[in-house]
Amino acid sequence: MATTRVQTAADYRERLGPSLWVIVSAAVVAPMAALVLTPIDTTVALAVGAAIGVIAIALLVWASPVVRVADGRIFAGRAWIGARYLGEPVGLTGEDARFARGPGLDATAWHVIRGGIDGVVVVPVIDPDDPARAWVISSRTPDRLAAAIRRAQAAL
Repeated sequence: MATTRVQTAADYRERLGPSLWVIVSAAVVAPMAALVLTPIDTTVALAVGAAIGVIAIALLVWASPVVRVADGRIFAGRAWIGARYLGEPVGLTGEDARFARGPGLDATAWHVIRGGIDGVVVVPVIDPDDPARAWVISSRTPDRLAAAIRRAQAAL
């Protein structure tokens, strides 16, 4: 029997895709591959180079972690935690986010941090049995992610 899930207002989804500079850097693979195959045949070299460039970029996007808030749980990459085990989320941008990702980063926290994404959400873990003391999650819209976590906590 197939079941369908009704999307609630508390749902949030964001793919932490690579920045433009990472994609441009990955695209450099295409001409390098083409140069290697040029002595064999230039047409084959161009086709293979273009295919390798597209595949490299597609793999970068496909492998990017996803941040979701759904069904009373927060998913960050491959990990998830119930909203009831989390404290008050704090969305940070600018210098505060840089500090939270750098010198202020808690070594015992669960991290899903991506370069090129300025915002970050820090959520303390209130479960005494959890070895992670907080979750630190990159987000392009940290205020929306923090609000979605609050809504998921309120719905419990």
